[in-house]
Amino acid sequence: MSELEIITYPNKFLLRPTTPLENIDGRVQEMIDKMAATMYEAPGVGLAAIQVRWGKSLLIYDISPPDEKRQLNVIINPRIIVREGEVLSENEGCLSVPDFRSDVKRAAKILVEGVDREGNPLRIDAEGLLAIVLQHEIDHLNGTLFIDRISTLKREMYKRRMKKKLRMK
Repeated sequence: MSELEIITYPNKFLLRPTTPLENIDGRVQEMIDKMAATMYEAPGVGLAAIQVRWGKSLLIYDISPPDEKRQLNVIINPRIIVREGEVLSENEGCLSVPDFRSDVKRAAKILVEGVDREGNPLRIDAEGLLAIVLQHEIDHLNGTLFIDRISTLKREMYKRRMKKKLRMK
C-alpha cells in the first residue's frame, strides 16, 4: 500500500499554485517513488505533487496501456510553451475529483519544457492523450482543477453533490 494520500475536492490545498523545485535530492527521488506507487495503486495515469499535499512543481505520468510494461515519466517545473488547436477531452476524470467525469476543452497540441528526475532538460511535443494528461497535471500545479474548465452549471451540480456527501459523513 502506498504511503501518500490523494487529497480530494473541496480541499483548499488543491487550489494553491505550486512553487518551483530548486534542488533535486534524495528526498525528491523518494517522493517521486511514493507518488508513483500512489498513482499506480489509485489507479491513475497522472499525478501532480499538489495532489499528495506537496506544494512543489512536479508531476508524474504513465499513459502506457495497463497490460504493457510501465513507463513512469517525471517532469519537474513543467511549463507549456506552445498551445495549438483545440480538442474535446471526452469523459475526463481526476483522482482528486472523485466520482465525476466531464468533457473538457483542451489544446490539441502542446510543447512542454521542464527537467527530468535527474535534472536534465526536457522538451515534449505532445498531442492526443499525452497532451491532455500533461495539460491536466500542469493545471493542478497552477491551482486549477478540471472542473474549473467545465460549464458553471455542471460545476455547481458537482459541488452541491460533494457538499451533501460531506454533510452525510
